[in-house]
Formats: sequence, structure tokens, C-alpha cells
Amino acid sequence: MLQGNAIVGQSGGPTSVINSSLCGVVQSCFELGQKSADSRIDKVFGMQFGVEGFMQDKVLDFGAIDPATIEGLKTTPGSALGSCRHKVQEADFPIILEQLKKYNIRYYFLAGGNDTMDTICRVEKYCKAQGYELRGLGVPKTVDNDLFATDHTPGFASAARYVALSVKQAGVLARDMKKVDSFVVFQTIGRDAGWLPAAAACAKTDAEDAPHIILVPEIPFEFERFIAKAQETLDRFGFVSVVCGEGIRDKDGVVVSSLDAYGKEIKKEKTVDKFGNQELGAMAGTSVAVALHQMLSKNLKKGDGTAARGEFQVTESLPMCGADRTTATDIQEAWNCGRRAVELALEGKSGVMVTMKRLSNDPYEVAYETAPLDAVAVEAKPMPLEYVDAENLYVTDACLEYLRPLVGELPNYVKLF
Repeated sequence: MLQGNAIVGQSGGPTSVINSSLCGVVQSCFELGQKSADSRIDKVFGMQFGVEGFMQDKVLDFGAIDPATIEGLKTTPGSALGSCRHKVQEADFPIILEQLKKYNIRYYFLAGGNDTMDTICRVEKYCKAQGYELRGLGVPKTVDNDLFATDHTPGFASAARYVALSVKQAGVLARDMKKVDSFVVFQTIGRDAGWLPAAAACAKTDAEDAPHIILVPEIPFEFERFIAKAQETLDRFGFVSVVCGEGIRDKDGVVVSSLDAYGKEIKKEKTVDKFGNQELGAMAGTSVAVALHQMLSKNLKKGDGTAARGEFQVTESLPMCGADRTTATDIQEAWNCGRRAVELALEGKSGVMVTMKRLSNDPYEVAYETAPLDAVAVEAKPMPLEYVDAENLYVTDACLEYLRPLVGELPNYVKLF
């Protein structure tokens, strides 16, 4: 029998439902932790600010927290335990092991993305090499939807709905204001995957409706093709709605936020984060939406020959915490993933992340499975190329079939003319 305590933490950026996964882990530890004949969870602790806080002995005892507060986590945005982006170093492992021993932690749960799964994997392997038995389980989380081996990640559906609703509402505004502003650019988060910008397509009912152009990181940006399509759309509808992912790049791998109004690279110093990734968006003090805005301002012409003017919208982290736009399915799936992680740990499983496999679109149904942590840590899930149309400027019906059960039904806005 493996008897001891459990600890749960959150890493990386939040989602609007990551706390529902936290709730699922904590409630299931209390409910199931004493029922197994071969496994036993006595106490449940939380890492404050992830593994970084854990090493600094910032730990809370969920046994001292009102169950009503724990239940309230289901619909609370942000990362209630506090998060971090600490990349674990070799020197950290002895400190982590001492902390695990101090609290008699035998069940180790983290909710996060690729880097988080790498952390669990490395901690578990280190403990095993040191003769300390620890079961490490990953709970998937990311609004980018780029985690390997899972149909989608908890948090993506609500973020996708946030994007679709925002683009739909901004599109109504752009249509009605087209005599003043000829275009609007909406930027989503997502470094390498186009799932979130693609979700904007769920907003479209008629050809005139926003969005008209969707730019995803999987497809190299082509300046001439983009401008030609934007001009064609402006001539046809009187306005243009563009949705872009923050990480779109040209054929040479240059991020579009580094291009000038004519698609040429601007030589400037690049900033990187602690994981070696180039900073994008607000973190880099620049934005692809601004670059696209400049391109459209300098190159689009209205019917009278004058330059087009427009606006851009950069929501940055808002889709990661928009509790007013969460979907009930997303909340429940997040909780289910937390619960399934506990069930697996009590069954003796370790070194895996909970995944979801889609069984059908109508009725929508998923099953809960697993993937090895070491695979999730190094693999990613870009949007399939068959989800992008022949012009490389929009998405296909197959993409919409995948997205619609997650985004859910959107409001129908009327038109007077």
C-alpha cells in the first residue's frame, strides 16, 4: 500500500476553468483517498505559486479550507493557488525531494501545459532514482489547445467562445461603422497553434459577417496575398475583419510583428523568455495586430481612392480569465480531468497526463484516457493543415465541425438592411 499525502499545483498561464480542475483534484482526493485497499491519501496540500513556491515552503492545507470555498473554485477564474513559470534546474531536485519528504507527499498533481508536464516527469524520475516512491499525474490545461494526444484541452473551449463572441460583436460594430472605419484586426494569443484564431469562424453566419480573413501560425504569412484578399473584401462588403494569431510568421520564420507596412523585416533586438521562446505581443512591447494595421492603412484603398483607416483589438490574457464566457461543458470537463487524475493515481498509475478522446460530435461525447508525460512534454499539436482553406486565409468546414461543439451556440443578431 502507498500511503501518504497529496499535493496539487498550477503552472503557466491560467484558463477560465483551471480552478475547476483544481476543485476536481481536491474533492476527489477527499472523497476517494481513503477508499482504496492499495492506496491511501491522508491530507491534501496545495502549492502556492507552483513548484517555485513549493521550494520556498509556501504550502496550504486544503483540510483547513471550507468545502464551500473549494466548491466555488469550479466557477472562479485565474489560478487560485497562484502560478509560476519556473523552469526546474538540476539544483532544484534535492530541494523538491526534501519538501516532498517533509510533507510526506506521495501523490503529486500539476495542472498545466507542455512545460508543466516536463516538470512532473522530471520530478517523478528523480524521486524514483533516489528510492522515493511518488506518483506524478498531469492535468491538461492550455487555452492554445496545442497539447499532444488530447482532442482538446480544458480551457480552450471557453477561450474559443470568448474569441468567437468578441469577433462576432466587433464585426457587427465594424459593419455598421464602415463609412468611418474600413477594417478591424483582432489578435488572439497562441504562439504556434492556430486553434484560437480559427475559432473566430464560428461567428460567421453570412458571407458579409466577420471574420473575412483568418491568419494562423501553421501557414506562412504572404504579404501580397493578404493585401489582395483584404482589398477584394473591402471592395465587396465595404469593410474587412481580420483575425490573427500572435505568432504568425512569414516563409523565412520572421514573426509578422517584426515586419513593416510593406512586409519587410524591421531589424530589431528580439526578447526571449526563460524557456528560450521569443516574446510576442505585449510581453515584447509589440504586436502583430499593429503590424497588420499598418499594412492595411498603407495599402488599402476605398472606392473613392482614399486610404482606408481602421482599428485593432488585442485582448491578450482576457480569454484566459473570462469567467463570464465559460461553457458548462468546459467547466465539467476540467473537473472531470482533475478527478480522473486522482483515480489513476489511486489505481497505481504514474507518469501520465489525462487526455480526452472525442467519440462523437452530435451528440458531443468524450472519453478520458492517458498519454505519457515524456511524450506530452516534447510533442505539440498544431492545427491540421486540412483545417485551412485553399487560399490559406480561412478555415474549412472540417475545422468548424471540430470547433462548434466546443464553442456552443452563439447569439443571432438581426440586421435592418
